[in-house]
Formats: sequence, structure tokens, C-alpha cells
Amino acid sequence: QVQLVESGGGLVEAGGSLRLSCVASGLSYRRSGMAWFRQGPGKEREFVAAISWSGGPISYADSVKGRFTISRDNAKNTVYLQMNSLKPEDTAIYYCAAGRYPMTTPDYDYWGQGTRVTVSS
Repeated sequence: QVQLVESGGGLVEAGGSLRLSCVASGLSYRRSGMAWFRQGPGKEREFVAAISWSGGPISYADSVKGRFTISRDNAKNTVYLQMNSLKPEDTAIYYCAAGRYPMTTPDYDYWGQGTRVTVSS
């Protein structure tokens, strides 16, 4: 049974930082593309960042480039999203996803339950 469990969300002031974690179990993690998506209030789910099983190449949405960093620790079956210089528009539920390849579209096989990030102005 595949499980993706996110953590690290919370309330932060604008300009602050958070680090999200996603622990994967039950899949061939070391051969999976991993990604983060988010869904803000009243918005559709959108791509944030993706990473291949080897740690590269990496893709980012234009809205987070230079502020967010995706990484993975295969020894811990964990993918991270370091979020710096947070803005109120980053407020969303953040979802971890896993699939055969890293993609910028939501065509992943497995999804976590999400972790909420709220950025106050």
C-alpha cells in the first residue's frame, strides 16, 4: 500500500520560511518522480516543483523560482520543499505526489493528504 504523508505546514508571516516534508512508503521510491502541488482558496490545483529520482533535473513554477527549493533524501524516503520569502499568495494546501516520472502536470499515480500553509500579511 502506497502512502505519502506530508508535514511541516502552518501559519507564518509574510517573508518567513517553512520546510515541508513528504515521507513515502510502499512504492519504489528511488525510481519515482516526486512533486509538490498546491491548491489555494477558490483556485485549481497548480504545479509547484518536481524532482527526478536521481535528484535532477528539477522543475519549478515561475511563481516560486528563486524562493522555493525541492530536494530529496532517498535514504529517508523523503522529499522536501524549502519555502523562503513567503507571500500571502502562497497560502494553499500543499500536496506531495509520486509517479513514474517527474512531471509538471498532475498526472501522478499517488497523492498525499495535503498540509496547509497560511501566510499572513
